[in-house]
Amino acid sequence: MYSLIGSAKLNGINPRAYVEYVLTHIADHKISRIDDLLPWNVADKLKPATPPTP
Repeated sequence: MYSLIGSAKLNGINPRAYVEYVLTHIADHKISRIDDLLPWNVADKLKPATPPTP
């Protein structure tokens, strides 16, 4: 769990949103495409951890 949270943070993703996304999508996801659920592949689908500074 710590590595999931750490990977999300390193990719600028809200860790809670990332874990929720993975848990809701993993059951229906093909095992051959599991890398689609890695943080850097879902970053555009999730809000950033912190808002961009102007």
